[in-house]
Amino acid sequence: MPPNEPEEPGLISGDFMPDGAPEARIEPLEWTLRATGDGRRATGDGRRATGDGRGGSVLFAARSAIALYRLLDLLPVFAGDARVSRVFTLVPGSDFGVDALAAVARVGARSVPWDEACRDTYDLIVTASPKGELHLLRGPRVLLPHGAGFGKTFHGEGSADAASGLDPEYLMPHGGPPPALHALAHPGQIDRLAALSPRAAARAAVVGDPTLERILASLPLRESFRAALGTGARRLIVLTSTWGRESLLRRRPDLPFELAARLPQDAYQLGLVVHPNEWSRTGEFELSERLAPALDAGMVLARPYEDWASVLVAADALITDHGSTALYYAAARDGPVLAAYDGGDELIPGSPMAELLAHAPHLGQAEEVEEALDSYRVGTGRAAAASAFLFPAATGATAAGAAAQGSALERLRLELYRLIGLSPPVAPVTTRLLPIPAPPSRTPSAFAVRVRLDGDETHVERFPGHVDAPAHHLAAEYGVAGERQSQSAALLYRRTNRAATAAAYSVEWTVAGWISHVLDSYPGCRTAGVVLSPVHCVARVRGGSLLSVRIEPPRENSRIVHSDPAAVLSAVHARPAGVTRVTCVIGGRRYEAHLSPATAEEAGRIL
Repeated sequence: MPPNEPEEPGLISGDFMPDGAPEARIEPLEWTLRATGDGRRATGDGRRATGDGRGGSVLFAARSAIALYRLLDLLPVFAGDARVSRVFTLVPGSDFGVDALAAVARVGARSVPWDEACRDTYDLIVTASPKGELHLLRGPRVLLPHGAGFGKTFHGEGSADAASGLDPEYLMPHGGPPPALHALAHPGQIDRLAALSPRAAARAAVVGDPTLERILASLPLRESFRAALGTGARRLIVLTSTWGRESLLRRRPDLPFELAARLPQDAYQLGLVVHPNEWSRTGEFELSERLAPALDAGMVLARPYEDWASVLVAADALITDHGSTALYYAAARDGPVLAAYDGGDELIPGSPMAELLAHAPHLGQAEEVEEALDSYRVGTGRAAAASAFLFPAATGATAAGAAAQGSALERLRLELYRLIGLSPPVAPVTTRLLPIPAPPSRTPSAFAVRVRLDGDETHVERFPGHVDAPAHHLAAEYGVAGERQSQSAALLYRRTNRAATAAAYSVEWTVAGWISHVLDSYPGCRTAGVVLSPVHCVARVRGGSLLSVRIEPPRENSRIVHSDPAAVLSAVHARPAGVTRVTCVIGGRRYEAHLSPATAEEAGRIL
């Protein structure tokens, strides 16, 4: 333990225990900065900033996109207050700042150049990274974390084996004072900080995590998020990759496509969350090109602001490296988490992420994913998250700690307005729900279909058509798949819900006419079908008559579970002619398909 440092008046009164570690508290704080006596606040440089009812100036200083996104989660604290002016600046010195100002512009906020920000004095400066020459800014400074659990360190930067967010070298550069408030998410983080610097720990306080609270508040939107992603009853597995040389995408860049080639499309959906630093380093175009095979297979690539959290809410399982995104998922849902990190020198031993990775099943080869998911023990993720966040299920959490979760914005509002010198607005602060996530940018238009006949059951597994794997037949969506795949397909189908044109002149097919046209035009096609609705298709096997296919979906927990009707057409294609009923097993569920001669109305339906 370091020796006790002189106590400063500040956020936590600094009652040090015998070993030098401060006692973690969650009570309201007393501020170092005091009113000047005339309703305004001293700026510390001889000038005065407004604070007498005319308003307060708040500077949000972001060094990178990830830091900016965390600052944006704080905005509800000042919502509705016309007395407060909000302005942003980019702290120079980061390789990942290129996207930060672009994000500010997207939300329509005002920004000022760094030089101008350093000339002015602010009533409050809010940051989410301690790095950069923040000491050049004038005004009381508040530091928020831009991740969870402080689990990573980078050798050659700052103090050895210290997370940058807890490193005195960054918190108190050149021996200067620490931030006026260091807002943390768990009492254990104050203990870790105190082991490095009691002086810095004296300015720290547990307030909770605003980003986690957005996730928790949005849990009731899970079904809406899954509907937007097109997940249905499939199992959504999300991969998370941090940035740097030990990240999942750097070490195992082919894993997303390997999983897409391994997991049946009707049982699983894949998603990917990539650290904003990697988005900034690589660029959206380059990242998409590198991931093209997995994206072509329908993988969801979550956007780096907000979208990633919405995808976590929708997820059923996670595959993670040592980045802290997994802790947010574990705190919110405690679904299966698989470790895809093979060690290195960035992960801090004993940190929440180190504990999660130590106890989660390890994913070696992609072929092992289903077995690894089955071996996950419920509670593993929640136990690790309990040491990163305050929430009621946290082991050993005090009543005050449990109450703090869900009130981070309220606590921050109280303390930030004290620091500014204004009374908080009357209207309560409200956590902003996460937005509906964007759907996959691409979906497969052709499938390599495996069929297994087991008595009266027809088991169908579909994989992306560009996967080199053995299959019973190739099925392709006409008008969407390319000509090469259409020429090779034994089953061609189309849907009726494609957007209709508003042109004055058009040509339309009937169901029977289109099916005959396809069978005539594509000699390799044995079966052609039209998907009319989630429970109704019309199809014809070459040499046979037109059939109406009525699908009876299963019910689970009072819900009707639909699958892609095109998978049922693959089962019909695989069965011999003359059957009137096909029991399809798709995605582990049974779908009864009833076959009968198509009516004149069905045959003549306009597409």
